Amino acid sequence: MIPYASWLGNGDNAWQMTAATLVGLMSIPALAVLYGGLVQKKWAMNTVLMVFVTFCLTLIVWVLWAYKMGFGTPLISTYVGDPRTILGANALEGQANIPLLNGLMPAFKLPGASVAYFQFVFAAITPILFIGSVLGRVSFKAWMVFVPLWITFAYAVNAFLLWGGGYWAGKGALDFSGGYVIHLAAGVSGFVSAAIIGPRLKKDREKAIPNNLMFVAVGAGILWLGWNGFNGGDPYFAGSDAAAAVVNTNLCTAVAMMVWILMDMFLTPEKKPTFLGGLNGMICGLVGITPAAGYVNGMGAIVIGVVCPAVVWVAWYTLPKYVWPFNKVDDALGVIYTHGIAGLLGGLLVGCLADPNMIEYIGVGKTSSIDGTGAFYGHPHQLLVQFLAALTIIIWDAAVTFVLWMFIKYVLRIKLRFTDEELEIGDIAIHGEEVYPSEQALTSVTAQAEASPTTEEPVRVDIEE
Repeated sequence: MIPYASWLGNGDNAWQMTAATLVGLMSIPALAVLYGGLVQKKWAMNTVLMVFVTFCLTLIVWVLWAYKMGFGTPLISTYVGDPRTILGANALEGQANIPLLNGLMPAFKLPGASVAYFQFVFAAITPILFIGSVLGRVSFKAWMVFVPLWITFAYAVNAFLLWGGGYWAGKGALDFSGGYVIHLAAGVSGFVSAAIIGPRLKKDREKAIPNNLMFVAVGAGILWLGWNGFNGGDPYFAGSDAAAAVVNTNLCTAVAMMVWILMDMFLTPEKKPTFLGGLNGMICGLVGITPAAGYVNGMGAIVIGVVCPAVVWVAWYTLPKYVWPFNKVDDALGVIYTHGIAGLLGGLLVGCLADPNMIEYIGVGKTSSIDGTGAFYGHPHQLLVQFLAALTIIIWDAAVTFVLWMFIKYVLRIKLRFTDEELEIGDIAIHGEEVYPSEQALTSVTAQAEASPTTEEPVRVDIEE
């Protein structure tokens, strides 16, 4: 009797499941708490619930058909994978396999469940990220319909094209952990969604004050450290490239955060460092290094950590004021900037900075090592491939997002945004709960006792007693 199959590497599997859990923590609780603290207090619980529900819906869709669409056998040439379930015993406990990558990377030392769950948390965080574009007005019911459709027709296609051995993978496009598949996609789809759904109430846009910066700090810290699993888990093996990816991730992020803070200190009228500014810089660094983490050396990580926040900082303070369509779209938390633009920049920079001495998989005998070579190392064609792959993601995701919202609105007849009355009130109107319940001027409250299953009638509590 043995505990695992001969092909399974227990160290690799332990790290893969740990990395997946770290990435899962980036969604729940990190982004739930971060976004929930950034919004007005009347939308905090709506935000948190949207994050958790998105996580749930994505997992259900993922195991029923979407995972195989992204990492299975082709359905339509090298563009779309064949939807199949992964609920059987062999799919969960058998040796993991991505058919189009057989022979192009080492055989997995992981069970199918480890790879499927690792890729699930990547899928889940993508629509969770662009929740930030539509907060404070998107219909909860419409969002519940949108998420499964978007995972199916946008995310799974992106994953197949770049990670599952599809068209752009075959052309040599580099996207180590999702600068394009996740962040560029989130930025584009979030921006299109915000444009279609329309802006928040005017007074809410004018008084968009975070309700709890300490919650934001907690969420940001978990997000940062969770990124060690995001980039460190992507080689699928607990090797030296995974370790280098973790160091590059943290180095780039540290540089990026300081660049944004320094730009705020010296280039803004207030000349003040702010935590929210530092948070934007931090996210730019995390996003920018994501497509490059295992392909660039430490100096490349520093370059990305300087360029991404500097460009996004300029875009953040200029595009919403002066440039169409950015000045017409209410992207509530600026997802198009910190994820869309930063993801695009990171993907293009890896086309310049990928170091062939950064080996992802070591070649043996006549088999070549697997690495990336950028324009600065003698392979300028890589930059063109990166640009065209990015253009594909932008066009496809924008089109799919638009069509899905139109389908929900005109075919399913579901309103895309809350009524003005609901927008005025927020969480209480939508969910019947709020993040900081007020006791002022209340003589009684009615508790529909979901927490007390033995209570047959609603309980009235006299607060003044």
